[in-house]
Amino acid sequence: MEENLDKNKEISDKTTNPNSAEIKESKSEKITNTDINNGNSEINSASKVVIKNEIDTSNKPISKLKKELPVEKKPFQEFINIHLIPALTEEIKERGLEINNINLTNTNRPIAGDKCWVINCEIKDTCNFWLSFEKDDISSLKSISLSKPNQKPSIIESFLIDEKRITLKLIISRVLQRLNGQKLIGVN
Repeated sequence: MEENLDKNKEISDKTTNPNSAEIKESKSEKITNTDINNGNSEINSASKVVIKNEIDTSNKPISKLKKELPVEKKPFQEFINIHLIPALTEEIKERGLEINNINLTNTNRPIAGDKCWVINCEIKDTCNFWLSFEKDDISSLKSISLSKPNQKPSIIESFLIDEKRITLKLIISRVLQRLNGQKLIGVN
């Protein structure tokens, strides 16, 4: 410890004496002051020592990573065909069921007969369902109709009417909930 105190005192003595010949600093730690009157350059190491950051950021391009849109904000047909239908198919297959047909068409809604976007899904030997969107927007009014195989739907129900934020997972879970509620894909 005495050794450290001696070194500190020695360093302190050297820094208080600006004319000391023993002061040796690297160029990156010195600030050069120019005397405007006579043009001389002198090193003032006693009062101004700065450690420069050697990283030059001016030559580096600043690239902003463009945030990708959430799948729910993508165009309607892209969302349905690329995200919803494959994810819904996967969830149904995980329950041990087989899908004969699933597609999106702009056609007449079952029962009501008005023209809208309809996802028609036929689950082999189990049921059929029609998920309808009034407009080409997942936030538009939606309805669902269910039926047993080879039958026409007899009831149309509103779908996700109280939800403020419609997500892919929410749509899938509520479709499965409706199918399960009718004991079409499992025991209640």
